[in-house]
Amino acid sequence: MEPDLFTAAAEERQEKDPSASPLAVRMRPRSLDEVVGQRHLLKPGSPLRRLVGEGSGGPAGPSSVILWGPPGTGKTTLAHVVSRATDKRFVELSAITAGVKEVRAVIDGARRAIGGFGKDTVLFLDEIHRFSKAQQDSLLPAVENRWVTLVAATTENPYFSVISPLLSRSLLLTLEPLTDEDVRGLLRRALTDERGLGGALTLPEDTEEHLLRIAGGDARRALTALEAAAGAALDQGTGSIGLEILEQTVDRAAVAYDRDGDQHYDVASALIKSVRGSDVDAALHYLARMIDAGEDPRFIARRLMISASEDIGLADPNALPLAVAAAQAVAMIGFPEAALTLGHLTIALALAPKSNAATTAIGAALEDVRKGHAGPVPPHLRDGHYQGAAKLGHAQGYVYPHDLPEGIAEQQYAPDALRDRTYYNPTRHGAEARYADAVEWTRKHLGRDRP
Repeated sequence: MEPDLFTAAAEERQEKDPSASPLAVRMRPRSLDEVVGQRHLLKPGSPLRRLVGEGSGGPAGPSSVILWGPPGTGKTTLAHVVSRATDKRFVELSAITAGVKEVRAVIDGARRAIGGFGKDTVLFLDEIHRFSKAQQDSLLPAVENRWVTLVAATTENPYFSVISPLLSRSLLLTLEPLTDEDVRGLLRRALTDERGLGGALTLPEDTEEHLLRIAGGDARRALTALEAAAGAALDQGTGSIGLEILEQTVDRAAVAYDRDGDQHYDVASALIKSVRGSDVDAALHYLARMIDAGEDPRFIARRLMISASEDIGLADPNALPLAVAAAQAVAMIGFPEAALTLGHLTIALALAPKSNAATTAIGAALEDVRKGHAGPVPPHLRDGHYQGAAKLGHAQGYVYPHDLPEGIAEQQYAPDALRDRTYYNPTRHGAEARYADAVEWTRKHLGRDRP
């Protein structure tokens, strides 16, 4: 059976017996107004609304759309809405299982539908980043000739994973992670809507909060867990989905963690203090609690970046670049894959040699400045590049260190009031030992080791 015929048959079965479909499918929005989240894409006059024919201009824009966002944010949903709103045939393929043969079969079917019935086709291609360059090339004729309206979904950056010719012919829409309130609204709609549970069950507040933690901003995960728990509740003959039922159904305990309350800060503090204390196992435990609770991975990455400077510093100069790279990766990929990156970083920081010498150094320097210990810049260090500077004695007597064999000149750099002040006192932990040697050598050659 051709892919488009298979999809049509599945939709027909769903219409005849909606209960045969998963809850996430039954609750799929029928229009853009029912879509949760993605408000930046749903404003009046937005490209997405013009694509489905809303507005005075009617349908407009390119015949290819790329939806980029984390799992469960509505990429498949938007593809279905485009199909419904434009009254087009809908065909769904996954790049995991489909190849060029299946793509060509859909394109041939779309061309027959245009010629025989005058009906256009929406081809939804999930996980397009899994297609090779040659496989993506096979889509170009259909896109250029508008034989299909291609709606492609990806969780990876399309600038790296989609070929340039296809990307340049596409409208790129970036989907944002759903907020807890977005998912909450969807859960409550599923409880009462006839397409969902039709008011047969109630959802206590503590169960709802745990469902939100389980979901982690993924609407599909939230509805799947709700459906499983609802089935268990009905089997037990109860009218309420209790927390214990949900825990048993999804096999995830309701760990106490409030992302807006004390637990948020307590667990984050425990993570950083475990890293500082070099207890890699405790650090991984607290990281796992934050991940499991649906904490924003960018928040975790920011905390670890701070730790790399505050607690490790120059004992391992690679710690901060590693933390920055991890934060960039986390921002690009999101959960669930970001858990691997955060675990990698947490282990590396926990096992790194520790030093807060750089932290105390800048703290001491700031304290002096705030207390008014400053004073004028020594004349020989002042800017001498403007007319009249020489008459003021600025830059006179300055010794250029590169002109000396050892590359260091014995001259005063700090203001008079601070000429003997030392801020940086390096440890000999890890790589900072070489900085300790460098400080000792430079202070000697600057003449600062003499009374």
